[in-house]
Order: sequence, then structure tokens, then C-alpha cells
Amino acid sequence: MASLSYVGYVIALIGGILIVIFSLLGIIGSPFLAFSATVALGVLASGIVGLILGIICVIGAKYVSHLGWAIVLIVLGIIAGGIGGVLVVIGALLGLLDRIV
Repeated sequence: MASLSYVGYVIALIGGILIVIFSLLGIIGSPFLAFSATVALGVLASGIVGLILGIICVIGAKYVSHLGWAIVLIVLGIIAGGIGGVLVVIGALLGLLDRIV
């Protein structure tokens, strides 16, 4: 049986990968879906921020059982939003729960 921290690691890793994938899709699709240059720039900037958040989540998923990283992952998951952000938050909470128990 796997420990809660390992399950949290896997869930947070999947969430971080989803954040990266959706951000890359947003960056690629930004010039095609926008009706003006400012909207395209906003979608591009949002995609870049999401990409950075996703990369940090993928790297930080390894340390989900540490208190500091778990708090950072919870905050980043809330900022990122979407299904990937929810998975990162759930994984970080599982890592915290394993640390408590």
C-alpha cells in the first residue's frame, strides 16, 4: 500500500503536467482566437505565467511531504486554477496529511 505522500506526489505531478500542457495550448492558440492585439497579448501573458506556475508545480511535486513546499503548492494550485490546479492542491493536502499522521 502506498503512503499518502507518494499518492500526493503523483497527483500533484499530474496536475503540474496538466497546467503546463494547457498553458502551452493557450500560448499556441492565442494569436488565432483573439480579435485584437491586446487580447492576444493578454492570453499570451496568461499562458506564460501558467507555464511558469506549472513548471514550479512539477518540480515541487517531489517535495510534497515538506511543509513549506506543500504550502507553496497549495498557493500555486489556487493561482493556476483549472483541473490541474485542483489536482496540485489535492496532492499538496495529501502530503500535508501524511506529515500530520
